[in-house]
Amino acid sequence: MLGGRLAKRAFAPAARPLHLRHATRFYSTPAEAPTAEPAPKKKSTKKKKTKEIKRTDEPTAEPTAEPTPEATTTTAEPTPKKKSTEKKKTKEIKRTDEPKAPPAPLDASLVLIDTRKKRTHHPRDLEFGSFCTDNMLSIKWHRNAGWYQPTIKPYRKILLQPAASVLQYAFTCFEGLKAYKGTDGRVRLFRPELNAQRFLKSAQRLGLPSFDPVEFLKLIHRLVSLEHGEVPEKRGSALYLRPVLFGTSSSLLVNTPSSARMLTMCSPVGPYHATGFKPIALEATSSAVRAWPGGVGDMKLGANYAPTAVPQRDAASRGYQQNLWLFGEQDYITEAGTMNFFVAIRNKETGQNELITPPLDGLILEGITRLSILELARQRLVPENWKVLERRITMKEVEDAAKEGRLLEAFATGTAAVICPLESISWQNKKIACGLAKDDKAGPITQRLKDLIEGIQFGDEEHSWAQVVQPE
Repeated sequence: MLGGRLAKRAFAPAARPLHLRHATRFYSTPAEAPTAEPAPKKKSTKKKKTKEIKRTDEPTAEPTAEPTPEATTTTAEPTPKKKSTEKKKTKEIKRTDEPKAPPAPLDASLVLIDTRKKRTHHPRDLEFGSFCTDNMLSIKWHRNAGWYQPTIKPYRKILLQPAASVLQYAFTCFEGLKAYKGTDGRVRLFRPELNAQRFLKSAQRLGLPSFDPVEFLKLIHRLVSLEHGEVPEKRGSALYLRPVLFGTSSSLLVNTPSSARMLTMCSPVGPYHATGFKPIALEATSSAVRAWPGGVGDMKLGANYAPTAVPQRDAASRGYQQNLWLFGEQDYITEAGTMNFFVAIRNKETGQNELITPPLDGLILEGITRLSILELARQRLVPENWKVLERRITMKEVEDAAKEGRLLEAFATGTAAVICPLESISWQNKKIACGLAKDDKAGPITQRLKDLIEGIQFGDEEHSWAQVVQPE
């Protein structure tokens, strides 16, 4: 047995003497200590990396003991990587304190053109807003980045998150303006700078992104120049432009959007009403209110229009083309459908003719056609001893004027319809005639003002309100 044990020991590897185990703990110099087996590279690197990351922001500590020759050899290879890592981390720390670049403004000079060459074939009867041309303007915005590059590209579907703020809380505003083709073949925009300013005002009220109206107008000009051939040539028709801005950020919180998108579509249109330039009948509505003091009735917000659809549908079912929106116990007149209201009456006390429209008191939209009619009336009618007034007027006052033969005529104005003569108003189960004879299409003042404003729009008269757009 003793021989067998000795034989086994002879072939077994020599065990390390007990007095030499963990010898590095007892020797003060590397030379005196026996050589240790090198640790696996992987483990050594991981430990050192962990220490380096923790100590990047601390002063480098001096080593408490001199390293072994093996350790020195192991750490010599990754030295360049260590320095590179430390430099990168230092740069990142510095950049966190630097100010961020401000959000980019809307810049029309960056527009990218990616349009279709195909021309839309217009139907003979252009139903208002029934279809759009092949191309549209699209611009994205983000709170941190600002406005992205504008793009004029093919008209197509867009993608939205189900929780997009426009779908959840109606964060959207829009505009409406027209491009007209005159008998000289040139295309003109009618006072588009006022649309740009009103568009900005609506956007700011909703907390949607601001923009430079001048840059926006440049983009509108560029879009119309590309769609120049889509402008109908028939008198009374136009290319209707619909800019819209809406929130796209995905959140169920009620908060101003952190991202948004602006689109502008083009739609060749005919008359707004299917009847064309003919008088329409209104139903005075007080059961539903379109706007109220302190509200947003003077803005072009999507939320202002959807609630009017049901009263409009109900009025149409009773044979009326539009509602006449009233407000308050006195039944003040505000708007006629989506248009501004005008009435011409003879003053009971003075006998002087007056053209009256409700004031801009927050209950009506600041109509661009309304403003233009007021300016034209002051230029042409005031010298003829007319008074042009912006004041509140009640249904009772209109009814009394009609009964006494002092109601001369009435009409409504807007970008879509331009000028629309009124035949009658139904109020409290009574029909109030608006001064027209049976076969009249419009009163003399309505017709005269229509001819004046259309003459500017279609280029019959050169005017600063009409901006010519050259084809591209």
